[in-house]
Amino acid sequence: MISPDITKRYSQYLKLERGLSPNTLDAYMRDLQKLSEYYADNGYDFRSVTLAQLDQFASTLRQANISARSLARILSGVRSFYKFLQLEGEIEQDPTELLESPKTGRHLPQVLSTEEIDRILAVIDQSKPEGVRDHCIIEMLYSCGLRISELISLTFADLFLNDGFIRVRGKGSKERLVPISPRAISELKGWSSIRCHITPQRGFADHVFVSLRRGRALSRISLFVYIRQYAAQAGITKDISPHTFRHSFATHLLQGGANLKAIQEMLGHEDLSTTEIYTHIDRTHLREQILTCHPRNKNLP
Repeated sequence: MISPDITKRYSQYLKLERGLSPNTLDAYMRDLQKLSEYYADNGYDFRSVTLAQLDQFASTLRQANISARSLARILSGVRSFYKFLQLEGEIEQDPTELLESPKTGRHLPQVLSTEEIDRILAVIDQSKPEGVRDHCIIEMLYSCGLRISELISLTFADLFLNDGFIRVRGKGSKERLVPISPRAISELKGWSSIRCHITPQRGFADHVFVSLRRGRALSRISLFVYIRQYAAQAGITKDISPHTFRHSFATHLLQGGANLKAIQEMLGHEDLSTTEIYTHIDRTHLREQILTCHPRNKNLP
């Protein structure tokens, strides 16, 4: 079993030094609890556990029908925990160095075409305040490649419109500057002329996007529902979410010739391999274009 003192110190390390979000921190601690219970059930000392015993831990999770993706996440947390123990001088040798994760394959995210995005924007009724806000939100998600959490936490202090940038707080509270298009700037100014007449609740005075009725920051769920409704009205049958506009942003940049490293910086990815998934999407798009447009592929029986 892992001692409460070690557990507490590890939690503080994840929060303060690695800057994990509350949701990610909770997931890491739940996974650590699974490992601690496994040690308690088998009488293992977490400081002297072997690679074989950790492999057995992974096997017990597989037998419990844990998916490959979830298992990979849990084992990533196990590696993180033992790196922490090594940093703290609790262990000399990291037993997870050769611990293998299952292959999960690459899930290619759904992407909208520019025509589909235009169709979604076209169905929004901008004669209503909610329509002006939602039109601006979708333009921001697509033009700046924002995560939904980044958009709903955006404040007026984060807008540097004269310079053509916005400041974004990403995962782990890491900040980055993202270019903003003239069209998105125009949309923001249009929404701001309405936003200034809304009386926000305490703590939300500087939030750019708020609920018109409650004066609070918009929730993830409400934005998810709005976007699904607009997509249905536009006749889009793809299974989309607010994050789909971020995927579309990156894919369209890559197709337009943008440098992968630049896309990584704009998206706020720590690891370039995360951004590389869009090269797979681009190749898929290229193959579809060849099959559709090349004369040798036309009029096949």
